[in-house]
Amino acid sequence: MSLFGEGLALGHYLALGAVLFCISVAGIFLNRKNVIVLLMSIELMLLAVNVNFIGFSRHFGDASGQVFVFFILTVAAAEAAIGLAILVTLFRNRNTINVADIDTLKG
Repeated sequence: MSLFGEGLALGHYLALGAVLFCISVAGIFLNRKNVIVLLMSIELMLLAVNVNFIGFSRHFGDASGQVFVFFILTVAAAEAAIGLAILVTLFRNRNTINVADIDTLKG
């Protein structure tokens, strides 16, 4: 028996995932001006999903959820790199990253 009891139950993982997901949804709806905060909120959503995958994987004793998390992390890293590259290009062209100023992307 460990010092801290039996460890974390599935409910703990699901509660943490729900809190992270709610924080990210609040970040998207409350701050629609800064694109960087929007990207960070999307990354936080992916992290919440990953926590749920890890929780279910641990609960059922199957490693497929943990393997799937690695694929999600790969996609999240690519999304962050491409998103930041687009932001740098937009900032160089428009001198702002305000969403209201870059919504008119007409050629």
